Amino acid sequence: MSPGPARAALTEFVLKVHSRCDLACDHCYVYEHADQSWRRRPARMTPEVLRAAAGRIAEHAAAHHLPRVSVILHGGEPLLLGPERLRRVLADLRAAVAPVTDLRIGMQTNGVLLSERFCDLLAEYDVAVGVSLDGDRAANDRHRRFRNGASSHDQVLRALALIRRPAYRRLWSGLLCTVDVRNDPLAVYESLLAEGPPRIDFLLPHATWDSPPPRPGGGAAYADWLRAVYDRWRADGRPVPVRLFDSLRSTAGGGPSGTEWLGLDPVDLAVIETDGEWEQADSLKTTYDGAPATGMTVFSHSADDVAGSPELARRRAGRAGLSDECRRCPVVAQCGGGLFAHRYGDGHFDHPSVYCVDLKELIVHVNENPPASAPAPLAAEPADDLIDRLAASTGDRSAVRRLVEAQTAIVRALLGAVAGDLPGAGPGADGWAALTDLDRHAPDSVARVTAHPYVRAWAVECLAGAGTGARYGADYLAAIAAAVARDAGVTLRLAVPVRAGRLHLPTVGTVLLPEVGDGAAEVHVGPGSLRVTAGAVTVRVDAAGNEPRWQPTRALVADDVTVLLEDGDPHRDCHRLPAAGRLDDATAAHWATTFGAAWTIVRDETPGHAEELRAGLRALVPLRRSGAGVSEASTARQAFGGVAATETDAGSLAVLLVHEFQHSKMNALLDLYDLVDGTRPAGITVGWRPDPRPPEAVLQGIYAHAAVADIWRVRADRHVDGAQAVYRRYRDWTAEAIGALERADALTPVGSRLLRQVAHAVAGWPS
Repeated sequence: MSPGPARAALTEFVLKVHSRCDLACDHCYVYEHADQSWRRRPARMTPEVLRAAAGRIAEHAAAHHLPRVSVILHGGEPLLLGPERLRRVLADLRAAVAPVTDLRIGMQTNGVLLSERFCDLLAEYDVAVGVSLDGDRAANDRHRRFRNGASSHDQVLRALALIRRPAYRRLWSGLLCTVDVRNDPLAVYESLLAEGPPRIDFLLPHATWDSPPPRPGGGAAYADWLRAVYDRWRADGRPVPVRLFDSLRSTAGGGPSGTEWLGLDPVDLAVIETDGEWEQADSLKTTYDGAPATGMTVFSHSADDVAGSPELARRRAGRAGLSDECRRCPVVAQCGGGLFAHRYGDGHFDHPSVYCVDLKELIVHVNENPPASAPAPLAAEPADDLIDRLAASTGDRSAVRRLVEAQTAIVRALLGAVAGDLPGAGPGADGWAALTDLDRHAPDSVARVTAHPYVRAWAVECLAGAGTGARYGADYLAAIAAAVARDAGVTLRLAVPVRAGRLHLPTVGTVLLPEVGDGAAEVHVGPGSLRVTAGAVTVRVDAAGNEPRWQPTRALVADDVTVLLEDGDPHRDCHRLPAAGRLDDATAAHWATTFGAAWTIVRDETPGHAEELRAGLRALVPLRRSGAGVSEASTARQAFGGVAATETDAGSLAVLLVHEFQHSKMNALLDLYDLVDGTRPAGITVGWRPDPRPPEAVLQGIYAHAAVADIWRVRADRHVDGAQAVYRRYRDWTAEAIGALERADALTPVGSRLLRQVAHAVAGWPS
């Protein structure tokens, strides 16, 4: 049985905080196309509208238990608000939305008004900034001019130079470039690349069948233009993520597109205009006057009302909502019919995209000429920038989020690889089909479950042929799908594997079925219910979990963080130390108390590391205590976000969490970059181990011990007994190991940069 429909939820909101612009771009969809509703709207969003909008967003996030929402400040030109009004907008958004979900604020700007004062404000509120630039001066000046015809190119380059400064670089989300086939594609690409952007978005100019795009020379002009850029980008080794190309590579492997321009991802975006009216995506302004309208406002209607409206429903229909021609097309899963607005003509949207011929040719070309390395760049910014941010002794939450995003891409690829080896039928194939469907309807639930550290550990073991004994093979995909359905609250019935008498659903819990041994059971997931049937045995798990065969996965909850206490996942035993078995209730309660106290210590002593842990720590695995009785901890190379530790006191656990998560971050970095030169093996002596260590282990130790030294430095400043001696020991170990690793000359340029940044921080500490 397929899963039932999930409740519609919106996760991205565009706020039109200012409806006018200081440029007069002749290709602008707001002012130059069919819909002219901007003329009757106020120039600025009032505080009353802003507070109502923020309240609706918070209400929606709370009702749907959304882990995060994105709010994009848009216009017109949002910087026309000025710094003071913009501050009030950001403060009101944070006050209303941040208490209920992880709020990510972005802004799209032409950059003309960007200043240090604005950048300081945007940094204060952690706002990601996208800047529009169409290429070199000649390309940019075709469309992006002031009303008097003057060029805006110099002002935009000045803005980019400002946002590239180290203090602001983390804010920059990328460049947006609208394609004009009259511009030289390679000159445009090179000029954009020269600015060092973290990402490039190439957008097709808005057009419909009633008002088609210009095609000088005829044919698939836009495919030809983009193909030239793709080939050069591929030959350059993909120096920067390009969303269009990355989306095509992702959808080629059955993954999401991450954009409404391509693929069959469900629409999860709504616009709030300056007067509080709810609208659909701005691109619809190009079709006919009033096309984006919903007839709703933030004062009269909730976000749920908008999400359930017929206007959005027709854009959530996926393949079924496409024209007959599109449904028959062999590349429909990648194209998705193109942007919805681009299908308009003769009063309806039942057409292929006006760019159909271009999209088809580009998709075929990209599929036939994949990048030489793994698909989709895994880091959303240049190596130097991410390395510098992760080397900061104060921690950097947004950098850890980049690692989390990279891990998401890796796990998706691993799941796809496991599914690719499946036979055509069976629990694994059924699980993969269900998981693929769930990813369309409940992507946040898929992301939550597959972010569990031991899903990746299982996938790696499975691909290595290690799914034996208590471990699960490829059929475990069915268990993952059932866990996602449970998280999403949708209906699903699947055959799920049982190993050694245990049926495990990752992040959810374990059903004990000793009668089955190795086999399968039918799992029925419904809203608020879970039923498992194996022969004559039926296990029903109610909301309270009152079932002796049921061992739920418990959670460690502190003031502002929740981490799973993972004592049941069969793949958690991938650490170098043996995992403990199922904890009794009293021991689990003691872990919860200790974790809560340890979290308070981390937050008070090293708030930056607390932010990183909040962004990336997913599970804590209790370890069996060794005969020596000392506190021990470990991370696993293939389990990002998982930390294993023996039961200990709160102060020691606080240090262990920071120390081990540094190793987890380093493991994630090693997924992205070669840090060690493998052609130069060397045994390096360090203070914390008697045996010579390989360069990678030394780099790992330096990274982790620097963070531990920083904790004890703070404790020494607070005059904690014995802290000064411990601080000096870790500081000296770290400094000596840095010198030894530098002399070994065993790192790549990226690894050397990381080492230099850590060395710089350590050198600034007191002796």
